Order: sequence, then structure tokens, then C-alpha cells
Amino acid sequence: MSDEVLSNLEKFHLENKTVLLVWRLGTNTEDLQKLVEELKRKTKDVFLENNERVALANFPNSSFDIILLNALPPFEDDHSDAFLENLLKLLKPQAQLIYLNASPDNLRVRLLLLGYVNVAFTTEGKSTLLVASKPNFEVGAASKLSFIQPVQPVENVWSLTDNLVDDEIELVDEETLLEETDLIKPDAASLKVCGTTGKRKACKDCSCGLAEELEVETGKKVVQTKSATSACGSCYLGDAFRCASCPYLGMPAFKPGEKIQLSTRQLNPDL
Repeated sequence: MSDEVLSNLEKFHLENKTVLLVWRLGTNTEDLQKLVEELKRKTKDVFLENNERVALANFPNSSFDIILLNALPPFEDDHSDAFLENLLKLLKPQAQLIYLNASPDNLRVRLLLLGYVNVAFTTEGKSTLLVASKPNFEVGAASKLSFIQPVQPVENVWSLTDNLVDDEIELVDEETLLEETDLIKPDAASLKVCGTTGKRKACKDCSCGLAEELEVETGKKVVQTKSATSACGSCYLGDAFRCASCPYLGMPAFKPGEKIQLSTRQLNPDL
């Protein structure tokens, strides 16, 4: 049995490699001892551990170049994800897990989800061989992104180089953009708005409507108002005397001739 295992491992070049051989209870001790002796002659170093005690062995991470699993009967295909993940931590970057006599049902997908790469099945004689590798980096490793380009300083963005300046194009002289009158500081009195300081007084050329308002208040200008009239002629008396369609409904009574402002909603009839 050990000869068959070794023949399957010849293509992996075991020289100068550290190997972990994982076995399980029920394995023939003579076959196991013979396989270990053969591996010691072909490799740099060999470690032997039971599958139920791998997590308790306190091996440092990234310790092994090759981990052999399921090399000798009884074979097992139901290793837990936690067990396979622990083996991944023990492998060096780009090292290999060699899973002999493996069942290809869903093992490949499981290994890929656990972080293995280059998972492949091969048939060697009567046994199926699965080989999976650890990525070429450690868990938590950082790598600098090289696609970030250096940022050009802001002060250089707005400066024109000699290559960009065309002698035939006439540039505007920034000193001539403002005239002398634009640089004169305005008088504070000229910035005042009429009627906002002190006594209400309209400017000479008032255009805000204050002059007309003051004329009405002083009686110089009489507002022409039109008496409120309607079909019934009693709208000013109050709601009790108003028609159902009267636009003044809801408003208090007013004097005849008093100016009444109606909103746009009140002027639109209800349909």
C-alpha cells in the first residue's frame, strides 16, 4: 500500500520539502511506519499526526510544503470544514494539500469556498487524487495598489506652460478688466434704501412704491374705489343678506363704497 502511495507522489518532487502525514484511527501501524520511513528518505522532514489531534498539535502557521491526507485506509471523505480550513493555515503559500482516494462529489466546491485554489482531480491507477494549493499570500496580508496615479498639484493645473501658449492668440490683460470708477468705494448714504432708516421718506426717484403709499397716507392722492355692487345690492350687510353664490360669503360686513380685496379663489366660482 505504501509503494502505491509513493508512486502517486513521485511527480510532486518531495526533495527538500517538509511533509505532514495525517492518519486516522484504524490505520495499519506497519503500513504507516513503512510509509513514514520511505517519506523520510525522499523528503527533508516528515511529521506524523492523527486527524483528531491536528488542531491540538500547535503547529505554527505556514509550516508545511505538502500535507498528505487519506493516504492509507480506512479512507474518510467527511472531513469537517473546520478541519480542512486548519490544514490550509498550516500550509505555506503555494504549498499543496494532497488528498488521496478522494470522492469528487462536492469536495472541490468545499475546498474552493474555504480558500484553496487550483483544485483538481486526477486518477492515478485505481485511486483518485485531489490536489489543492494555498494562495500565494497569507491571510490578512496587505498589498499596495499600483494603479493609483500621482495627483498633480493644484497650483500647476492653472499655470500655462510655454508649449500651450500660442503667440498668435491675444490674451486679455487682467489689469484692464476694471475701470477706475469700479475701484471707487461707494458712499454709505447712497446704499440706504428709502423708508428703512429713521422717518419714512421716499427717494427722489423712488421706484419701490413708497412714494405712492405716502401720498395716499397724507391724502395727496385719493384712491378711486368702486362701490360694492351685486345683483341683490345687499352684499355689504353681511352673510345673512347675501346670495348663495355671493363672492363675499364668509367676510364681515363692510360699509358701502369701502374697498374690498377678493382673493383669486374667491373670484373663481365653485362648479
